[in-house]
Amino acid sequence: MIDCEKILAIADRELAGTDLFTVSCKCTPMNEVELLIDSDTHVTIERCVELSRKIEAEFNRDEEDFSLTVASAGIGTELQNIRQYRKLIGSSVEVLLLTGIKILAKLDGVTDDGITISYEEKQAVEGKKRKVLVNVERTYRFDEIKYTKEYLDFK
Repeated sequence: MIDCEKILAIADRELAGTDLFTVSCKCTPMNEVELLIDSDTHVTIERCVELSRKIEAEFNRDEEDFSLTVASAGIGTELQNIRQYRKLIGSSVEVLLLTGIKILAKLDGVTDDGITISYEEKQAVEGKKRKVLVNVERTYRFDEIKYTKEYLDFK
């Protein structure tokens, strides 16, 4: 079976010094390998093809056959890397907490321990009959979050 650690090591070596970075590598028992990469700016198809060729050159297909897919971590994929979070500071994100609460918010900050988000929430205010929209800023630790995704509003 193909070793994902070896593929990640090759990819990290090839991407060093660029704005590209590895996100994840998955290998199936049938030797189907999926390597996800991301960038601080953008990922081109040409760059994925180039990286795929460099990785394949490190393996002998006569010894072990495999299928390699190098792709960009898309908009709908879960963030898995602190660098992906930092790239989205100031953008809208969808956060699902382990408690089952889903929050659509703006990502305000990222630390090694968690994220800070802000969003509008209706709250009861003293002296008012109805709830009013209040801007709320909350911090969540990564161990409280099931997933975070970039959110695009098409309205």
